[in-house]
Amino acid sequence: MPRIHFQQQLVALKDKLLAMAALSQQALEFSVEAYLSRDIGLSNHVQEIEAAINAAETDVDEMAYDLLAKEQPMAIDLRFILSVIKINGDLERIGDQSTNIAARTIALGALPGIQLPVDIKTMGSKVGIMIRRAIQALLEGDSKLAESVLAMDDEIDDMNKAIQAELVEVMKQHPEVAEQSLNAIIISRNLERAADHATNIAEDVIFWIRGNDVRHKFSMIDAGSVEDRHLPIV
Repeated sequence: MPRIHFQQQLVALKDKLLAMAALSQQALEFSVEAYLSRDIGLSNHVQEIEAAINAAETDVDEMAYDLLAKEQPMAIDLRFILSVIKINGDLERIGDQSTNIAARTIALGALPGIQLPVDIKTMGSKVGIMIRRAIQALLEGDSKLAESVLAMDDEIDDMNKAIQAELVEVMKQHPEVAEQSLNAIIISRNLERAADHATNIAEDVIFWIRGNDVRHKFSMIDAGSVEDRHLPIV
C-alpha cells in the first residue's frame, strides 16, 4: 500500500508539471503572436499567464521536495523527482522569456510599424516545436524524442546570430528604425534562450530515462551507443 500511494504521488507531481508546461508553451506562442500582430492585449495576457506559471512553480517544488523528504526514493524514482525540480525551473524561465517578448511588444506600441528583413515568425515556430517535443518526451518517457530537441538547438543559435547581424546592418543604414530593430534583436535573443531551456528539459528527460548526463556532450554518435527505449509512464 505505501508503494501504491507513492506512485500516486509521482503521478500527481507529473500531472502538475505537465499543466505548468502547457502554460509555458502557451505563453511563448502567444508572445510571438502578439509581437507579429502588435497585439497589446495579447501581450498583457502573456503577463497574466506568467503569474500562473510562477504560482505553479512553487507548487511543483513543494510537492517534489516533500516527496524527497518523506519517501527517500531510490534509483529511477529519485532521478525522476530530481529531473522534475530542474525542469520546473526551466519552464518558469520560458515563461520569463515570453514575458520579456510581451514587454518588448508593449514598448513598440508607441512606435511606427515597420517591416524588418528578419523571420521572427519562423524562429518562434521552431522554438515552439522544441518546447512541445520536450514536453511530449517527458509525457511519454521517450528518450529519442528528447534527442530530437537537442539536435535543433544549433539551428536556433544560428538563426539568432543571423538575425542579430542583419539588424545591426539595418541600424547602421537606417538609424531612424534603430529602436524597432533593437527590440527585434532582444526578442530573437529571448527566443534563443527559450530554446536553451527546452534543450535543458530534453536533457533532463534523458537523465531520468537513461541515468546518464548528456549536458555539454551530446552527439548523435554517442546517442546511438545508448540503449533506446521508452520508459513506462509514471
